[in-house]
Amino acid sequence: MKYRRRLIEDKVVDYWRNFPCVLLAGARQVGKSTLLERLLGKQCTTFVFDPVQDLYGARQDPDLFLRNNPPPLILDEIQYAPELVPAIKRYLDRQRRAGMFFVTGSQQWQVMQRLSESLAGRIAILELPGFNLAEQRGQPEDCWLERWLTSAPDGLDSGMDALGSMRSEELSPAQAIWRGSFPEVQTLPESVVPGWMQGYLATYLQRDVRLQLELRDETQFTRFVSLCAALTAQECNYRQLGRDISVSGPTARSWLDVLRGTFQWLELPAFSTNHIKRLSEKAKGHFCDTGLACYLMRLSSPAAVQGHPAFGSLFESMVVMECYKQLQKLPLIPALYHYRQHGGTEVDLVIEKDGRMLPVEIKSSSQVRPGDSRPLRLFREKLGGAVGPGLIVYAGTRILKIDDNCLAVPFDLS
Repeated sequence: MKYRRRLIEDKVVDYWRNFPCVLLAGARQVGKSTLLERLLGKQCTTFVFDPVQDLYGARQDPDLFLRNNPPPLILDEIQYAPELVPAIKRYLDRQRRAGMFFVTGSQQWQVMQRLSESLAGRIAILELPGFNLAEQRGQPEDCWLERWLTSAPDGLDSGMDALGSMRSEELSPAQAIWRGSFPEVQTLPESVVPGWMQGYLATYLQRDVRLQLELRDETQFTRFVSLCAALTAQECNYRQLGRDISVSGPTARSWLDVLRGTFQWLELPAFSTNHIKRLSEKAKGHFCDTGLACYLMRLSSPAAVQGHPAFGSLFESMVVMECYKQLQKLPLIPALYHYRQHGGTEVDLVIEKDGRMLPVEIKSSSQVRPGDSRPLRLFREKLGGAVGPGLIVYAGTRILKIDDNCLAVPFDLS
């Protein structure tokens, strides 16, 4: 498969040059190993760890492993060799310089937490999500969100000028949703994509989930993951999730923590300030890869996605994840929220950057009406001057000025 450049390449190299240890985290099969091999493979020795076999003796005698294999090293899937973590700390305590260890992992909890805690002050952490739309095209520099965040705080006209040279790629939203963002899926024929997803899910359950949860019934957990896929872009109700598959609320919450910890689930906390009352406190959950969500929902083609009642929710999750992926390039990643009042006002995404709130409404329609900006206007009335211009991301092809404080842009702008 031809290598496609990634948005965070410069950030990876910059971190490598300035920190003794860097962790690159992300879901299974998003391209972590490929990225590091491309950027640093000629400078580093790479070891890929296995969940069953101790191929290099790293678990049996980690200190000896490091003496026999001095840095610079790429240690791939470090969660399968947890004994290395304290050994790396001891090694860095004896000699510390930039560019010694680059480690990868597909799990946030346990080993990843131990790594960040043990190496506090010595390690930097990066996340690699699946492809964003610009990376799929091979043009990672064509990301509209950074331009918007930089210019919109100065006013809508400034934001419009920044995006003025960009155009819609006129992608099919249903096609983009159904294929998802795993790199390998992008070049596969439609007929074999479900088979790839089936294999991915089986490997995920066996390697990332079974050992962590000590599952006795994989079928029940698979039902839970399928339920989460069907409930993407909705508020998280742990009790209801558990009731639907006959497990307790705490069990459902712990299972959702596993999905989040393995980069399959993103939660947006509810936005609130001391000045806003009656806000929902529930987080809003998004299935990270809409292609895997479609497989779990048994949607066999883009046409099936287009006509499904969940199309709007899947489109929202795709756009939220697109924004999340584009933000990984920034030195300081903005905070993301959703906004909902009990009275009914909702804003799908609120981006907080440098003390300013930039609200984003997401519409799966190919047309935008003036009334679609109402949630953004009400949000601005609540927060006043802290709110910058609003954005509607939709499935159309034109950049449109909706009112003096709102711009509509295609989801596939480049």
